[in-house]
Amino acid sequence: MPLRIIFMGTPEFSVPTLAALAQAGHKIAAVYTQPPRPGGRRGLDLQKSPVHQAAELLGIEVRTPLNFKTDDDREAFRALDADVAVVVAYGLLLPEAILSGTRLGCYNGHASLLPRWRGAAPIQRAIMAGDRETGMMVMKMEKGLDTGPVALTSLVTIGPDMTAGELHDKLMVRGAALMREALEKLEADDLPLTPQREEGVLYAAKIAKGETHIDFARPAQEVHDHIRGLSPFPGAWFELDIAGKRERVKVLASTVETASGETGTALFDDLTIACGDGSIRLTRLQKAGGKVLPADEFRRGTPVPAGTRLF
Repeated sequence: MPLRIIFMGTPEFSVPTLAALAQAGHKIAAVYTQPPRPGGRRGLDLQKSPVHQAAELLGIEVRTPLNFKTDDDREAFRALDADVAVVVAYGLLLPEAILSGTRLGCYNGHASLLPRWRGAAPIQRAIMAGDRETGMMVMKMEKGLDTGPVALTSLVTIGPDMTAGELHDKLMVRGAALMREALEKLEADDLPLTPQREEGVLYAAKIAKGETHIDFARPAQEVHDHIRGLSPFPGAWFELDIAGKRERVKVLASTVETASGETGTALFDDLTIACGDGSIRLTRLQKAGGKVLPADEFRRGTPVPAGTRLF
């Protein structure tokens, strides 16, 4: 028989999984998501999350508690009498009362090869660290942060120039299929659970504003991984003197080169910048308030001749 599910998620990454479970014929008793936040052009209008919008289109009840600290919120969850809760990028740590509030527990779709990259930013951290492989995992949740036993894994190769945005989209689709498979196995009482290894634990901390600045003193490969790991959001950046004013420029794509020179200096007129070891060519850029441009178009409006210093 189809399972009775509580779905918990917030961003675009979660939406394909919600859709896949609905299409599989499961009964989704309710969707939990983060409350509407200020947004829009002026930053004043309350914006519903992508999951909130998707659930409304599917005709599913939406709940947006700030947390589960009150007895009323916990009891309302338990009263749904669900078989299982499915969690994909919800954005809240769940208390024991919620983890044990369904018949079969809570299952999480996590975008890394656990125990590597537990935490908030596994996609970005994997690329920034130069990992060549990652994946989606379905794990049964317990009180610790991403510490529960793993049910299913789907491996994904990280290409040498793949950005966080590209990897996000690939894992998003892969995760939906994997969770659908996991619930089919759970429904048939055939879902394996394997404890995580104790070695190899790494934490994927949320990206801090201070670490988005590009440090050209690092080796070129590390600079390249830094750029693509933060592309398209929040974006790695440097500063450039433009018409006598220092302005911030985001870099959304790059390639590793072999030329060398003074660190942080343009070696040629094509935005090849010297790094601590080797160099990097910037291929997609964006000035504050401007459009993302290929390097050739950017240089037509903002020349960066050889010898220019980047900060």
